[in-house]
Amino acid sequence: MKYINLALRWLFFALIIKPIVKIVIGLRYQNQPILPQDGPALLIANHNSHLDTMVLISLLPLKILHKVQPVAAADYFLKNKFMAWFTLNIIGILPIERQGKDKTVNPIEQCAKALDSGKILIFFPEGSRGEPEKMTDLKYGVVKLAERCPKVPLYPIYMHGLGKTLPKGDALFVPFFCDVVFSEPMTYENSQESFYGEVKKRFANMQDSVKLPKWD
Repeated sequence: MKYINLALRWLFFALIIKPIVKIVIGLRYQNQPILPQDGPALLIANHNSHLDTMVLISLLPLKILHKVQPVAAADYFLKNKFMAWFTLNIIGILPIERQGKDKTVNPIEQCAKALDSGKILIFFPEGSRGEPEKMTDLKYGVVKLAERCPKVPLYPIYMHGLGKTLPKGDALFVPFFCDVVFSEPMTYENSQESFYGEVKKRFANMQDSVKLPKWD
């Protein structure tokens, strides 16, 4: 069953998601893509849409798809049997308990164990999805995880446009260009406060670099 699910996952992204992202959405790279070619690694990105995860996975080579795990809220994505099967086996999420429902489980340790085993995690430092094309304050979770795994490279990525293609609370898909900006990988250094400031600075610089028309 494990190998069947892996095959289904590969087919889903190779035949459905990658063509949709390439043809229907249309990605525009603002600079040369900077992405991991193997794990462990941590992709951190802004979060406006359910499409964010799909786009980020589609950016990576199919040969490392089996190592990719988006970090996602267990209470949202494991609500029913079909969604649980699909998100765990096809999307490949790492489900974590948010809001401290299970005090015996440490979400940071869950992520750290996955990284220790060579996984490539997709992590949204803002937490839940925000308003279309607006970044909210970054939470400290990404800093704590980086401190726990100081040798694991973090790859900051900024995306603009997906909040309009499929915004939070909307089920209608609207084709819209998505601009993607990449930043050099970074690793934890010095202190939580200084690293948090550096992550915020990276996202601010990437956001400022997106060239948008005056009406956007």
